[in-house]
Amino acid sequence: MIKVMLVDDQNLVRKGVRNLLELSEEIDIVGEAADGVEALRLLPEIDPDVMLLDMRMPEMSGLDVLRTLSQSGNLPPTIILTTFDDDELVLAGIQAGARGYLLKDVSLEDLVKAIRTVAEGGTIVKPAVTQRLLKGLENLKTEFSSLDRPDPLTERETEILRLMAGGYSNKEIAASLSVAEGTIKNHVSNILSKMGVRDRTRAVLKAFEMGQI
Repeated sequence: MIKVMLVDDQNLVRKGVRNLLELSEEIDIVGEAADGVEALRLLPEIDPDVMLLDMRMPEMSGLDVLRTLSQSGNLPPTIILTTFDDDELVLAGIQAGARGYLLKDVSLEDLVKAIRTVAEGGTIVKPAVTQRLLKGLENLKTEFSSLDRPDPLTERETEILRLMAGGYSNKEIAASLSVAEGTIKNHVSNILSKMGVRDRTRAVLKAFEMGQI
């Protein structure tokens, strides 16, 4: 079972998402929070595998939650779940450590698939979404915390980076390439080091920004 925490200030939305996810045998809703402050208080005791996080909340926004947890090194795998197709806010959230985002009208199948992917270490930063997000990058004051000119990747590393962009976890990449999962972990570490980024999501975004994939 994948332990999931819901963070949204709208009670009806939380109930709706909970009712939807309870239809899946893979998901266990282990906690809910009505705002960012409550989320930070409950997270240590709940210890979810995945957090579904609304961005626009009173008291403390989802973006502030992401930044606070990321800075402290306690950010669980997080999916931004929002009704707002707000490119700049979503990009800021991904830069702050979110593994990707979904709109709240997502189907049960897609939501469960996204949760499973993120729980296994993958991302849900899809190419179509990423290209649109990057169009607004010039207007964003916050810069990527990465090298301007990443070191060249090997052919194998580029292949793995493409699979990372597809949202595949290390385990899935290893299976598709018929190698050990540890080998993929080493490649991913090399990719992050060469690109000067600290996580997979930033690596994927940087790769699209630089036109590498």
